[in-house]
Amino acid sequence: MDNKISPEAQVAELELDAVIGFNGHVPTGLKCHPDQEHLILPLGCTILIQAINTQEQNFLQGHGNNVSCVAISRSGQYIASGQVTFMGFKADIILWDYKKRELLARLSLHKGKIEALAFSPNDLYLVSLGGPDDGSVVVWSIAKRDAICGSPAAGLNVGNATNVIFSRCRDEMFVTAGNGTIRVWELDLPNRKIWPTECQTGQMKRIVMSIGMADDDSFFYLGTTTGDILKMNPRTKLLTDAGPAKDKFSLGVSAIRCLKMGGLLVGSGAGLLVFCKSPSYKPIKKIQLQGGVTSITLRGEGHQFFVGTEESHIYRVSFTDFKETLIVTCHFEAVEDIVFPFGTAELFATCAKKDIRVWHTSSNRELLRITVPNMTCHGIDFMRDGKSIISAWNDGKIRAFAPETGRLMYVINNAHRIGVTAIATTSDCKRVISGGGEGEVRVWQIGCQTQKLEEALKEHKSSVSCIRVKRNNEECVTASTDGTCIIWDLVRLRRNQMILANTLFQCVCYHPEEFQIITSGTDRKIAYWEVFDGTVIRELEGSLSGAINGMDITQEGVHFVTGGNDHLVKVWDYNEGEVTHVGVGHSGNITRIRISPGNQYIVSVSADGAILRWKYPYTS
Repeated sequence: MDNKISPEAQVAELELDAVIGFNGHVPTGLKCHPDQEHLILPLGCTILIQAINTQEQNFLQGHGNNVSCVAISRSGQYIASGQVTFMGFKADIILWDYKKRELLARLSLHKGKIEALAFSPNDLYLVSLGGPDDGSVVVWSIAKRDAICGSPAAGLNVGNATNVIFSRCRDEMFVTAGNGTIRVWELDLPNRKIWPTECQTGQMKRIVMSIGMADDDSFFYLGTTTGDILKMNPRTKLLTDAGPAKDKFSLGVSAIRCLKMGGLLVGSGAGLLVFCKSPSYKPIKKIQLQGGVTSITLRGEGHQFFVGTEESHIYRVSFTDFKETLIVTCHFEAVEDIVFPFGTAELFATCAKKDIRVWHTSSNRELLRITVPNMTCHGIDFMRDGKSIISAWNDGKIRAFAPETGRLMYVINNAHRIGVTAIATTSDCKRVISGGGEGEVRVWQIGCQTQKLEEALKEHKSSVSCIRVKRNNEECVTASTDGTCIIWDLVRLRRNQMILANTLFQCVCYHPEEFQIITSGTDRKIAYWEVFDGTVIRELEGSLSGAINGMDITQEGVHFVTGGNDHLVKVWDYNEGEVTHVGVGHSGNITRIRISPGNQYIVSVSADGAILRWKYPYTS
């Protein structure tokens, strides 16, 4: 990681407990390990090893940027993963030891992005394909952890190669395919060369999305963006057949797997999963899944297999009855907020784009999903009595849902002009305080049947980013991107105090003794302020790079946590003003962070859709 921490502060590592997340956009990113007990999946810069039958997770961390492809050797001994990086920079491939869960080697030659990876059948070689700025194919020796040879992946007059697959029987043959190019390569080890042969498809011009090799190398199959499948013979390099003739797969054939018993599993960009056979490619069995299919991976011989989709769902399908079971769900958009109900760490809620989801903390299971199509949820809060989830939406409405059923309880229309950007509730369950994109803070009276506006407080000049209410419900503080924090008197409904700083405030917290508040934002400073007169007490350097977007403080006020655009979770000692623990694991900007009631966990959420649960480092 590039995030250096100053040497004088000996900072401990925060222990990662669990991760909820899967990047469903990585083509063939989901893999079932040959031991048939573990799934391997990419999430940001991390590779997650998830036990299928238990909650156990392991993390492979070493990439400095998002993982773009994953491969597992046939013996299961090695995992290889490639990443994206910035244009012109080297993109790493990392070779991992599966059993020891550790990094064996970094292979650096390609620039910009690693497009695809494949192991040879006897774990001798790894072949890698560079992205569009790189365009080369390289064969690596696994024993020597070094490149043997390389070559441009495609000819001059065709597009990029995006897929690679190794022969199932020979360590010297592999296939690459992409936009108008299909090549069979032979490795000539004594001369350290690879020799390509173009495959002939006659008049058919296709862009290949996915590729599958038969177990005996007799044929390989190519899925195309036009929704048909080409069957090629690797010996003659000729097209054997193509189909289906009529009902092509909508949005392209995005995943393809050959089965030992014959036939193909095919996934489409429209989420259709089909079992079919050459030459007709008509569906023999089919199911509709949510999100375009990006991975199909077999467990053992394929009596059971797993399917990953763009909506970050993972399904388990048994071949015989061809029924799907949803086994992993997670957000696939930036998570905007996370909140625990009062006094319990058993559940928490998150919101991302059109979804509010309620999670069971210890098992990472999604218990409830509330969806409002085509809207974005900016913030959520549980009412103290646990009877409703109050949510802030970009259409200017406040919506309240029942947390068990997800039933819509009430809507406050036109709560704010430019969308509701922040929300908080009072502990007597009688009021909701909302902030809007236009900078207004509004206090709502919540009755059994009615919700009425008590007061609109117009002081902020731009959107309200965070609201916290004092325990006695007589005061609240609002942070805004206009560079002010305002402390409001909720009894007389007017401003008590205003705090000014040259920053866009993103987060604010009351110290439990409530005579101080702490704030942070885009200037990367953590500031302590006197509530009474709004003077600054101290300022800390909160981060070396990027804004701080989330903070939370323990009920005792001894420690607080922050997270932001440097992707680090930091635990601070409140009185010393020093970082005691740092958590490395996010690969997107951290958007919000919470300490669970009872100080058992820290949960942080990020812009790549990930939810990370950390062990709280102190026993309370």
